[in-house]
Amino acid sequence: MKMNVISFLETVDVDTGERQTLAEFDYLIEAPNWTRDGKRLIYNSGGLLYAFDIASCESAAIDTGKANRCNNDHVLSPDNARIAISDHSWPDGGSRISIVPLAGGEPTLVTQLAPSYLHGWSPDGSTLAYCAERNGQYDIYAIPVEGGGETRLTDTPGLDDGPEYSPDGRHIWFNSTRSGLMQVWRMNADGSEQTQMTFGESNSWFPHVSPDGRTVAHIVYRKGDVEPGDHPPNKHVEIRLMPSEGGVPRTLVQLFGGQGTINVNSWSPDSKRLAFVSYRLKA
Repeated sequence: MKMNVISFLETVDVDTGERQTLAEFDYLIEAPNWTRDGKRLIYNSGGLLYAFDIASCESAAIDTGKANRCNNDHVLSPDNARIAISDHSWPDGGSRISIVPLAGGEPTLVTQLAPSYLHGWSPDGSTLAYCAERNGQYDIYAIPVEGGGETRLTDTPGLDDGPEYSPDGRHIWFNSTRSGLMQVWRMNADGSEQTQMTFGESNSWFPHVSPDGRTVAHIVYRKGDVEPGDHPPNKHVEIRLMPSEGGVPRTLVQLFGGQGTINVNSWSPDSKRLAFVSYRLKA
C-alpha cells in the first residue's frame, strides 16, 4: 500500500459546486463507484476492494478471493449484484478482467488475454467494454460477460481508452489521442460513427455519463503537465462537465489528483453529485 499520500474521499454537488469530504485516509485509495441504492461507495486500495458506508463513514473489505491485486478499473453490474474487476494476480502479472459477487466470492475470469483494463458494463448486463493492448496497440474491445471472443471496436494509431456505455446503451464514450491530445470521443455501441466531443488545449480523460444521460463528467490535465497518453497521479487537474449532446465543458472542481480520482463512473444515482478522490502529499 502506497503511503506517500493522504487521500480524501469527497463528493461535489454538480449544480452548486459545493464539496463535502466524507473521509480522510492516511494511505492511497482510488476510484469510487456509487452503488445504485446511494448508500455506499466502492473503492480500491492496496490491491483490494472496499465498500464505504456513507451513513456510518465506515469501510469494509469486499472478499474478492484470489484476486488480491485489483487496480482502479472496477465497474458494478447494472443490478449491483456483481462487480467486474481488473486484477494483476496472474502468473505473468498482466491485468485481466474477472467478475465477483458484490457480496464477496471467488472471481470468474472473463478475458483470457492481458493486458485488459475494464471500464464499462452495458446497461442490459450482457457486455463489458475495456481497453486492451494487442500486438503493440491499445484499442477498445467488447466481450460477453460470460467470456468468449472479444470484438475490437477501434483501430487507430495511439491510445484509445476509458470506454463506458451511455445509460441507454446506444453509445460508448471513450478517450483517444488520435487528434494529438487526449480528447473525449463517442461512438455507437458497435464501434461506428466515432465522433470527437471535446476540443481545446487540455488532455481529457475518463468520460462518465450521468444516470439521467444528460451530462458527461471527465478529468482534465493541463497540456504541458503530461504527455497525451499519460494520466499520472499527483497533478493539478480539473473535473469538468459537458452536455451529453456536446458543447463547451465547464469546470466543476479543481484539485490535486489525477490517477485514482475518477477512473470509474462515480455519479450518484440521482445524477446530482459526483464522488471523487483528491490527495495531499505527505511532508
